[in-house]
Amino acid sequence: METIFLTFSKYILILLMLIYTFQCFYVFRFSDENDRNGIYIRQDIVMSLVYLTAFAQLYVCMRDTEVLKFYVETQLLFWSVILLYRLLYPEANKLLVNNMCMLIGTGFIILVRLNYQKAAKQFTVVVISAVLSVLIPFVLKTFKRLRRFYWLMALAGIVALAAVLIFSTAINGSKLNLKIGGISFQASEFVKIIFVFAIAGILTCSKSEKRNMLSAVIAGIHVLLLVASKDLGSAIIFYMVYIIMLFVATGRKRYFLTGMAGAAFASMIGYRIFSHVRVRVEAWQDPLGNIETSGYQIAQSLFAIGTGGFFGMGLSQGAPNRIPVVEADFIFAAISEELGVLFGVCLILICVSCFVMFMNIAMRFNDMFYKLVAVGLAVTYGFQVFLTIGGVTKFIPLTGVTLPLVSYGSNSIMVSLIMFSVIQGLYVSVRKSNQSDGD
Repeated sequence: METIFLTFSKYILILLMLIYTFQCFYVFRFSDENDRNGIYIRQDIVMSLVYLTAFAQLYVCMRDTEVLKFYVETQLLFWSVILLYRLLYPEANKLLVNNMCMLIGTGFIILVRLNYQKAAKQFTVVVISAVLSVLIPFVLKTFKRLRRFYWLMALAGIVALAAVLIFSTAINGSKLNLKIGGISFQASEFVKIIFVFAIAGILTCSKSEKRNMLSAVIAGIHVLLLVASKDLGSAIIFYMVYIIMLFVATGRKRYFLTGMAGAAFASMIGYRIFSHVRVRVEAWQDPLGNIETSGYQIAQSLFAIGTGGFFGMGLSQGAPNRIPVVEADFIFAAISEELGVLFGVCLILICVSCFVMFMNIAMRFNDMFYKLVAVGLAVTYGFQVFLTIGGVTKFIPLTGVTLPLVSYGSNSIMVSLIMFSVIQGLYVSVRKSNQSDGD
């Protein structure tokens, strides 16, 4: 009987995920948020059914009442977040709220299966971050002169990254975490957000070539500090975010093309200078030939994805723990193995719908500062998703970045939630402004 339930529910789970993903793009058929309410309600229902089905499978396999307790607590959290956004911010973009909960929920599902203790720790961080994220749109509505503080933000980012370089201890060759008062955190994750605000402020303070040069210097200092710390994954993200923001601010294609050429040249230099980059490239080129050493992670990732097939092995039926650091960098491989490649593709499409909505919000702004902030955050999110899934699937070499809202990691989950809430704050402000103009 258990086997029948697990097999049947596996296909039900994929069907529900397909329905939810379809709704993510169907919303773009309507330009007005009020016309989308029916779609959002259907998403909420389907999302709850996905979560219920997945945890029913986990309980049948694990027979642990803690799993049921965790399900109830997290489901109540998601319903509370959705309800609070609707009550406090009626103008908020509900697709982003729903997708945020769906992505976090998917992470919880696979983390409970992989390591319940880490799932419980992630839940605590999510609760704290969710409370903070609900407050941020109100803060953005109240303090509308953030552009004036771009120098302070730029300085704060540089100081934070310099502190990591000077005081941090290298782990696996890279300096990532800064420890203050017994609390360790990855400074580059938080600097991502203030970097976007700083560059947006610089690029909109005037319309001169001097402004562009100044922004290039500030961005260059951030990137060079990350390279010196050997946090190359973050350095790539910062660089790409700056190039796209500069292109949007100026509209000059030569800046974009020159930036891409610079990225290619920097990649060649990085390959020659850093030994761990050469190791990752070798592992990417021939993971099976280096399976005993550098290629082990990516080889196991590919085995997991291939073993899962379209419909997956079923929760607790695979062996994702064979992949080192599977809860963080390789969580997409674990999802694909146990929930199926179709489920994994739906997850990618949900992330794509978030990126598209981010850009859609950005295009609604007449104020260049807020347009650039929205574009910068959109590129930060979208490019990180690309780097993570591209590395896991051997599309590109591994960069060591996490999948936003899904992977295990307190810094990553907190910053991702803040990023979504900042976008919500911008969206609320532009909708209120449009409503005022209409009146």
